[in-house]
Amino acid sequence: MKLEMKVDRYPGDPGEFITVVEDRCTACGRCERFCARGVWERVGTVYRPVRIEDCVECGACWNVCRDDAIVFGEPRGGTGVRFSYG
Repeated sequence: MKLEMKVDRYPGDPGEFITVVEDRCTACGRCERFCARGVWERVGTVYRPVRIEDCVECGACWNVCRDDAIVFGEPRGGTGVRFSYG
């Protein structure tokens, strides 16, 4: 029997747990390219998490940001990634 892993988002009120330090953001777009959930988008001269409700807190954006422009905190509403096997 083959197990299939599913990734889902635990619903809740995410608040602002991802912020961008605008002075550091060079608008390289790596956060957008590596985000599997389509959370990031260019807004003016920087990238921002515009669909935060779709974030599963995988940390890919934070890990690929070469300029340390992404600050990743704790969501107040208990949202986040949820793995299940079935």
